[in-house]
Amino acid sequence: MSLNYVKFTPGFDRFMPKEYQDMVKQGPFGKKTTVSQMGTFKEILEEHPMCAGCAMTLFIRLAIIAFPNPEDTITVGTAGCGRLAISQAAIPFVYGNYGDQNGVASGLSRGLRIRFGDQPKDVVVMAGDGGTADIGFQQVLHSWFRKERFTTIMLDNEVYGNTGGQESGMTTKGAVLKMAPLGKKFEKMDMVAMAKLAGCAYVATVVPNNPRRVESVIKKAVLIAREVGPTYIQAYTSCNIEYAIATDKVMEDAKAVEDDRYKFQEYVSEDAKQYLAERYGYREFLPKPASSGVKA
Repeated sequence: MSLNYVKFTPGFDRFMPKEYQDMVKQGPFGKKTTVSQMGTFKEILEEHPMCAGCAMTLFIRLAIIAFPNPEDTITVGTAGCGRLAISQAAIPFVYGNYGDQNGVASGLSRGLRIRFGDQPKDVVVMAGDGGTADIGFQQVLHSWFRKERFTTIMLDNEVYGNTGGQESGMTTKGAVLKMAPLGKKFEKMDMVAMAKLAGCAYVATVVPNNPRRVESVIKKAVLIAREVGPTYIQAYTSCNIEYAIATDKVMEDAKAVEDDRYKFQEYVSEDAKQYLAERYGYREFLPKPASSGVKA
C-alpha cells in the first residue's frame, strides 16, 4: 500500500523472482503511465483465466492502468467473473462475500483515512451487474447515501455470466438467455439515475472500445473520491459466451451497444469540478472568464 512497500529491501533484489524484478523496475509504480504507452511498460495485470475475447478483462486492464497511484490503491470485489482477473493484478485485492463489497469498501476506506491521514489511499470497487445492482444493491445505495469516499465500478455484462446465464436487473427487456428462455419481462435498471439521486459526485458510462475515454473517467472518478464524495462508473463489458458473440466481433458489439443504449454520459457535481480544477489542474473545469460586454 505504498511505494516503499513495492521496492526491494536493500541487498535482496537479486534474490527476487525475475517477474517481480521486472515489475519493480519496469512497472508503473511511482510513475505516470497512460493507456497510450501500453506495450512499453510491465502492466500490473498481465495474465488471467478469463474467456478468450472477454471485454470485461480488457476494461479491467485499462482501468488498472488508469489508476492515478496504483501503489496506493486497493481493489475490492465479490463473486463473479471480474474477480478472476482483478485478483491476478499486482496490487492488493480484498474479496467480499457476495453483495457486501461496498460495505467492505466503506470500512476499508474509513480505516485507511484514519491510519494514513492526508496521504491518499484509493479504494476502488469493481463488481458485476449482479453483485452491484441486484444482490449488492442495498449496500451500494447506502454507501452512496452515506457519502463514502471511494469509487464503485459496475462491470455490466447484462447477465449472470459466471453462473450459467440468469437474467439480472441490468439485462435488457426481452433478452432471451439460457435461464430466461421466455425473455426478460421488465426494463433494465437505471443505476445511473440512482447514483445521481443518491449523491454521487461523479457518474459516467463507458464501453471498452475507447481506451482514452476509459482512462479519463477512471482517473476523474478516483481523484474525486479522495475528497469530494462517492463516484460511480458503469461500464458495458459484454459476456461473449452467454450472448454468443464471436471473439473477433466483441469490439463491434461494444460499438453497436454504445450507439444503441450505452452512449457516453458524464455527470460532474459543481464541487467535483472545482476540486479537479483547483487541485489537479483540469482546465475544462476552470471558471470561464466573464465577458466584458464591450463591442468594438
